[in-house]
Amino acid sequence: MTALAGIRETPGLDAYLEALEERLEAAVSSHRGTVAAVGAEALAAGGKRLRPLLVYLASPPGAPSPLAAGVAVELVHMAALVHDDVLDRAALRRGQPTVFATAGRDAATATGDFLFARAFGELAATGEPAAVQALSAAASALARGELMQRADAWRADVPEERYLDRCTLKTARLFDAACRLGALFGDPPSGDLDEFGSYGERIGLAFQIFDDVLDVAGPVERTGKRRGTDLLDGTVTLPLIIARRRDERLAAVDLRSITESGEAEDLCDRIAATGALETAREAALGHVDEAKATLRRVKLADRRREALELVAEGVVERYG
Repeated sequence: MTALAGIRETPGLDAYLEALEERLEAAVSSHRGTVAAVGAEALAAGGKRLRPLLVYLASPPGAPSPLAAGVAVELVHMAALVHDDVLDRAALRRGQPTVFATAGRDAATATGDFLFARAFGELAATGEPAAVQALSAAASALARGELMQRADAWRADVPEERYLDRCTLKTARLFDAACRLGALFGDPPSGDLDEFGSYGERIGLAFQIFDDVLDVAGPVERTGKRRGTDLLDGTVTLPLIIARRRDERLAAVDLRSITESGEAEDLCDRIAATGALETAREAALGHVDEAKATLRRVKLADRRREALELVAEGVVERYG
């Protein structure tokens, strides 16, 4: 049985995910016009709904369904992806045309703004200021992480510590917020908010590192994009940082000189030849292990603990 199949056995989860999709559609279509239509296009692109899943699993059994929190987290994630595609001028995401490609820069930018606004509208309606604060902090971190990534583009001297800081801001903080939001909507709220947040952050870091490994390792039928897309964008990732330490010739490569997909794939092969992918994978696995260790310190129903451990294993399965 795969980790995903095991997670779906969690009582009440299927009903939650079905209601989540309905409420996402309602949130995006709440205002008529171009932005809502383009927002619906972003929603139709789908996704794993991993962050709303974490919201549900971090909430105590028997508590009211944390539906508004799950919707809000997913809308922030969708908004960030739409804005990322604008900044990257990306034509494809998950193998499908992006909003930027189909609707243009202005419409895509406005759509991302609209999705952010709808996210906080959903969460504010719960009357839980701590929840709004948690998601606001994550959204701010997203923006800071994106700015850091832009500042580091094409650079040959990005240290591993800065890369991890960027991943924490751009990816892991939203995972952290998802877990905190689920725990906040218990009655009373969980006393283990920091532990839940730490678990989410570790899962988020592992997720991002594996994503960066997949950009180098491919294949396109699993990632929806050709190998080396990050390299073509000038994005400096952990496999490249490790490979540059091990191969002086790679350290001397100017990423700006890599302009064609074939050149990027050749560079991916050179990165892989250094053993950097295995080292990066081990780093990600270390974060998965730390996430599981954190769960042992949390007061949690056994079935929810098992499901959260399966989420951690699912991050690994995604690479394997």
